[in-house]
Amino acid sequence: MSFTSSANTVFNKAINDYHVYDNVDTPLNNPFEAGTIEHTLYHKCWIDTVQWHFEDIIRDPDIDPAAALVLKRRIDKSNQDRTDMVEDIDTYFRETYKEVKVLPDAQINTESPAWAVDRLSILALKIYHMREQVERADATPQHRAKCQAKLDVLLEQQVDLSTAIDQLLADIAAGRKYMKVYRQMKMYNDADTNPVLYKK
Repeated sequence: MSFTSSANTVFNKAINDYHVYDNVDTPLNNPFEAGTIEHTLYHKCWIDTVQWHFEDIIRDPDIDPAAALVLKRRIDKSNQDRTDMVEDIDTYFRETYKEVKVLPDAQINTESPAWAVDRLSILALKIYHMREQVERADATPQHRAKCQAKLDVLLEQQVDLSTAIDQLLADIAAGRKYMKVYRQMKMYNDADTNPVLYKK
């Protein structure tokens, strides 16, 4: 099984497990063994899924402003957790391919493998929720048809992105491409670099 076939299976499980209760406060119950890549992928997609619903909730025009501020703080933390999980996935790839002899003409990719996997997780969420719209009994036929057309594109995109990630990993494994990971430096999260915080 290719890496992305396994990843997409894990992502779908995380999304389906979340929607058993469909509540942003549902505790994470990761079914995969700690320390495995599947455990990390599940946790990462769970974060993405909860954040997807945070973003829905905060767009409620009638939301209480105080509740919105609390939710914004939760979204900020979720974004940082997501970034940390992506970096954990890159650590896994770097460890997996650390013994590969890089060819003299090897090229670097525009993004690390884990950031492409991050997009694959978000894509699984888009597919799930677009399929929900296609199957909505209370929606008009026009709405369902429009969403079906979008779902078809998303499914094609999932195949293309999965193929591209597997090709990238094959190139890294063969030494045709090499990884170079830059850690994210989100200055607004750091009390030493955000002027609103360090000038207090």
